[in-house]
Amino acid sequence: MRIGGSGRGPTAYAASARIVTVGRRLAIATLVIAGVAMWALHLQEGSPFTALTSRVATSEQIVAVTFSICGAGRRTDCVIDGDTFWVRGEIIRIADIDAPELSPPRCQRKADIGEAAKRRLHTLLNAGPVTLAAGARDQDQYGRKLRTVSRDGRSIGDMLIAEGLARRWNGPRQSWCE
Repeated sequence: MRIGGSGRGPTAYAASARIVTVGRRLAIATLVIAGVAMWALHLQEGSPFTALTSRVATSEQIVAVTFSICGAGRRTDCVIDGDTFWVRGEIIRIADIDAPELSPPRCQRKADIGEAAKRRLHTLLNAGPVTLAAGARDQDQYGRKLRTVSRDGRSIGDMLIAEGLARRWNGPRQSWCE
């Protein structure tokens, strides 16, 4: 006759405890691996996970500074061209537009539109506080922060497009010299 009731001795209880402990460790390890995998997917540019979480967790920043036109010196709060500027020591690329590059322009038309876009962006940024909103990607391959820029709910990029000084950004650049 066994003592302990339902036929379980001390050895059976110890074996059950080991199985439960191993099961818990396995569950914790599985959760850790799943978490690392999700983090890796989040970092991978263009993954569905990144797009989903970026749309849900956009951040906005209101900026009210006086901008100059960037020169050769230190760049803090200044406009580089029609779609790029520095604010508080950070370089910002307007995410939803493409304006002509000025360094160097490949034709006179590109130079003229590029200069006009730079001056107009300078004026628009100095007209009052603007909102910088992060989108699906935080920054581009050059380290510039990608932001949609707006004032009172109206996109600065849309204003530049309406004035013929920028184009909607939709992938590869198109020539401004045609």
